[in-house]
Amino acid sequence: MKPYRPRSFAPPVWDFLQSVPRGNLWAGMGLGKTSLVLTWLDALYTVAGEDRPTLVLGPLRVARDVWSTEVGKWAHLQGLVVSVVVGTPAERRAALARQAHIYVTNYENLVWLVEELGNRWPFARVVADESTKLKSFRLRQGGQRAQALGRWAHGRVKSWVNLTGTPSPNGLKDLWGQQWFVDEGARLGRSFSAFENRWFAYQRADQAKGYDPKIKPIILPGANTQIMGLLADCSMAVDPKDWFDLQEPVVNVIEVELPKAARRHYTDMEREFFTEVRGEKIEALAAAAKSMKLLQLANGAAYVTPEAGEEGPAKYVEVHDQKLQALDELLEEQGGNPVLLAYHFKSDRARILAAFPDAIDVATKDGLTRAKRGEGRLWLGHPASMGHGVDGLQEHCHTACFFGHDWNLENWQQFVERIGPVRQLQSGKNRVVTLHYIVARNTIDELVMARRESKRSVQDLLLDYMKARKP
Repeated sequence: MKPYRPRSFAPPVWDFLQSVPRGNLWAGMGLGKTSLVLTWLDALYTVAGEDRPTLVLGPLRVARDVWSTEVGKWAHLQGLVVSVVVGTPAERRAALARQAHIYVTNYENLVWLVEELGNRWPFARVVADESTKLKSFRLRQGGQRAQALGRWAHGRVKSWVNLTGTPSPNGLKDLWGQQWFVDEGARLGRSFSAFENRWFAYQRADQAKGYDPKIKPIILPGANTQIMGLLADCSMAVDPKDWFDLQEPVVNVIEVELPKAARRHYTDMEREFFTEVRGEKIEALAAAAKSMKLLQLANGAAYVTPEAGEEGPAKYVEVHDQKLQALDELLEEQGGNPVLLAYHFKSDRARILAAFPDAIDVATKDGLTRAKRGEGRLWLGHPASMGHGVDGLQEHCHTACFFGHDWNLENWQQFVERIGPVRQLQSGKNRVVTLHYIVARNTIDELVMARRESKRSVQDLLLDYMKARKP
């Protein structure tokens, strides 16, 4: 247990939380937003006399491990009682029955929680950690979890805080669902269709006549500024560059060339949605499926049966090993210093583990413990499964590598920040972070990286605008 030393940006954050009862706090990982919010909640219960509990929502790992652990770290928070509502239904009911200031659960439990409480909703405030989980909310459809929460969001909840470092990972449309829980649509529109009709349009009128998932509406000129302006009074962004001397990561693109046979299979899939490798048929039934097959072929292996098969492990066929060779060369250059490696498909994981038997899978409890001790030279993880709630890797690692690529910006950002500049600063190390991208030349890999950058620019504009709104 240690004394609390507030960050230099803590006073404006506290002022924001106290003066804006329903709003968005956008701060990246490692900036201490959990401890800041807990300090604010502690003041509500010990000084302001609040007598109704708080509900904290988060991804499973965050709900289970982060909030209760954070309370135990700081001497000034020892009066706060946190009950973690996860596990079996019996364990969840027992946790709800405990007397506590804060109840923490994961988003997957929301439907159960609402049904379990019925009309006995006790929470005066909600803190939605990683609030992008609420982006799917719609008034008459959308995600069931967000729908369940929407029942009480404005009737019984007097204070709401959205917490995330990536408020719009896939563009501005991600904002409406999150913002509805703040103001019930007052700023961005009472419904998602109203929001979409105001700021988005189709390139041609005939594209709007029927639903076609391949046709995406475009953002209208000036929409960025208008949306940002409407959210300015209820949102605060904390950019570490404004408060710390951070060095941007060094980016290194490692290009590999597909062998002739692999290129032929790739081209066949690109043109015909079909190719055959050593008698094994690889087929895509739609454009989205084709993009996945192309990503698999670029990595070096493609599935011939569904990845989530019901009859045992999915079957895949290897096409080339160019990325494995590039990874081997990278590890040699590191001289034993650990590399945090991101993979996309399970077939990639299997091939990497076969090629590098000493690799440590940080998605497992034992593997994460070993990595935190600094063991091994290659740490393997999937961005979707280890983005939230993983800390300690930065103590021994400042190099990340992406073996495969996908379209999800948030997963990419979260993965990088496991060892990113803020984490390095936290650990007291003045080290430059290096990001290596293994990219198959003239393939969909290059398109994904370009698209990722275009998505990022939208979010960066949003965060930069909100930085100007400092209490």
